[in-house]
Amino acid sequence: MLRQLEEAELRNTALESPLASSLESSIEPFAIGSIDSHPSKTAKGGAASSVVVTREIPRPAGENAGLRDDASVRVSAGKPAVKSSGQKPVAESLVRITGLDDRETNECFETEFTARTNPHRGYITIIEGCDKFCAYCVVPYTRGKERSRTSDSVLAEARQMADLGYTEIQLLGQNVNSYKDPTADISKKRTFAELLAAVGEVPGIRRVRFTTSHPRDFGRDIVDAIDAVPTLCDHVHLPVQSGSTRVLDAMQRLYNREQYLERIAWIKAAKRAISITTDMIVGFPGETESDFAETLSLLDEVGYDAVFAFKYSPRPNTPSLKLDDAISDQEKARRLEALMARQREIQVARYKRYIGTYCEVMVEGRNEARVQWMGRTTHNKTLNFTSSHSANLSAGTYAPVLVTGSFPNSLLGELVL
Repeated sequence: MLRQLEEAELRNTALESPLASSLESSIEPFAIGSIDSHPSKTAKGGAASSVVVTREIPRPAGENAGLRDDASVRVSAGKPAVKSSGQKPVAESLVRITGLDDRETNECFETEFTARTNPHRGYITIIEGCDKFCAYCVVPYTRGKERSRTSDSVLAEARQMADLGYTEIQLLGQNVNSYKDPTADISKKRTFAELLAAVGEVPGIRRVRFTTSHPRDFGRDIVDAIDAVPTLCDHVHLPVQSGSTRVLDAMQRLYNREQYLERIAWIKAAKRAISITTDMIVGFPGETESDFAETLSLLDEVGYDAVFAFKYSPRPNTPSLKLDDAISDQEKARRLEALMARQREIQVARYKRYIGTYCEVMVEGRNEARVQWMGRTTHNKTLNFTSSHSANLSAGTYAPVLVTGSFPNSLLGELVL
């Protein structure tokens, strides 16, 4: 039976992501969502409003957005699971968008409630654009400068979602840590950590997540908020891209290895055990064997729960195009494979640590073929579990589960009654 489950896990690994969050959204990391129609949900006593409906997207266009038309790879138990998003390459001529930059904050965001296809998990964009200008990234040119919503408007949307029965909210942005509350009243301005905590205190909300973070703007106050507010999930996605300070400088990442590790130390010093995931790029122009070795050593030093890895792919009109010492495709593939192999060893060990522990999962559906329920933990782990009794479970409910086994990308458990 265990062997059958392991084989099934291998088949399903390509569809599992620590940032994807339901059976219907089991897609590769960084895949593009599609617009589709969906009935409007309305707040209690409220009239129907026009809604923008999208399929769930594991994460917004932030870190590595410029690489999305290339294949993305998730560390898996067997061969690398590779899937192209099918996105067309960025236009040859990129012109920085300034029209949005000059608009009032309220003009930059949808003010009407946005319904999603998952009736229990809601997404709220709190910031758009990016000011970082990483050497490989097109986001600042295509999304414009950073623009934040008022914290009051974010909280109003969170309360409306709670009224509609949503119990989990994810705050989104190219760089949520750069959030700057444009509220005119200084006494009502909130930092990102304060906004995160406030959303977590909305009645009816049981879980709050956020993505994506940039290490330069990641503050200790975010960790303090996670410690202080029980509804904030025990997971931080902190993209690093490379373990080499020299390469980070060439990438224009605005931090070095030591500064990144300082932030990791803050997370590891939290009162709660927080899982850490990241993004990495291999084969950036000029990356030497020594640089790559530093990236591998970073895997060992941090002990990531999951890694989203990419081969560098040049994008038109980005600064990295001017760099010399391009790495061959063959060498980039070799380095990617080596990184995945190292991370798999780390991941297997980290997932085994959960065996024998109890986790509360948000139920996301039932796999009739495998006679299992699937849920997600506060650490953003997929937990497939069975029940020896007739259980009254449905998507969106919460259940206690004893972890009895582990795979490189998921956990196995038994419902506790």
